[in-house]
Amino acid sequence: MSAEIKYFDRFDQKEKIEKIYGDGAVRFFYENPIGKILSFIISLKFVSYFYGLTQDSSASAKKVPSFIKKFKINLNEYLGGSLSSNEKENSYKSFNEFFIRKFTEGARKFNQEENEMPAFCEARYFGYNQLGEDTLFPVKGNLWDARSVLKNSKYSKVFEGGPALIARLCPVDYHRYHYPDDGKNLDSYFIHGPLHSVNPLALNVKPKILKENERRISILETKNFGKLAFVEVGATCVGKIVQSHDENNPFKRGQEKGYFLFGGSTVIVFGQAGRWDISDDIRTNTLNGREVLVRLGDTLAIAKN
Repeated sequence: MSAEIKYFDRFDQKEKIEKIYGDGAVRFFYENPIGKILSFIISLKFVSYFYGLTQDSSASAKKVPSFIKKFKINLNEYLGGSLSSNEKENSYKSFNEFFIRKFTEGARKFNQEENEMPAFCEARYFGYNQLGEDTLFPVKGNLWDARSVLKNSKYSKVFEGGPALIARLCPVDYHRYHYPDDGKNLDSYFIHGPLHSVNPLALNVKPKILKENERRISILETKNFGKLAFVEVGATCVGKIVQSHDENNPFKRGQEKGYFLFGGSTVIVFGQAGRWDISDDIRTNTLNGREVLVRLGDTLAIAKN
């Protein structure tokens, strides 16, 4: 297994090597023989919940400036925190407040072409035009499908053989996610489970993580892309998955749906067969086992009709 995680940055049009937050811990728990034995402990929900609480403390804010420097985060793209400060990096009252920071007005724009699906989060994407039981996930041949992720026969049938997108959010990323189109919520439910890391290093060792981790599922009826299953997957050290939009109300393209508190996370979206196709660069890179970093609001897929 490669010691590096490589991805293609669509904006810069170049391959990059990912800087992993907590690299040593991830490798210990998922590659070291002793760590593998202990990995079930860190996957327990109360461990991640407790760690998430520590990220709400005022003391946690002290690590924000060094985090920004290490991962070269451009704060000009983000709003500051709730504290008064001459320097934006010192304006966040806790690490979690920094973690769920919002973009400044105009920093990202949602594609408004009705037949083009905009990126629902800023993340590293894999994409498939047709998902079936024989689909190989680009790490260690993981077999997965809508049925195993949704755990609901009523909705699983709707998405059989349809397209799918996997968006992986790293701890350094913007951690809010948005609706990709106008529409309404048909149903939503939780599936409880462990909270393993969703880092490719962990997925290579435990390929069933995406269909075992705790997740929140929304079934959406959209204007231009038919029904979508929007799946928010929890991960190690994710203190909470927050639904910020009232699902009793209709939603608009680009409207915030929710956010993850501290930790790397994943959003999976399933579609109906024949309704939309993945963008060529995502599909091609997926076939080569490489994720594509896509900015919030940029094009992910094209409606077929």
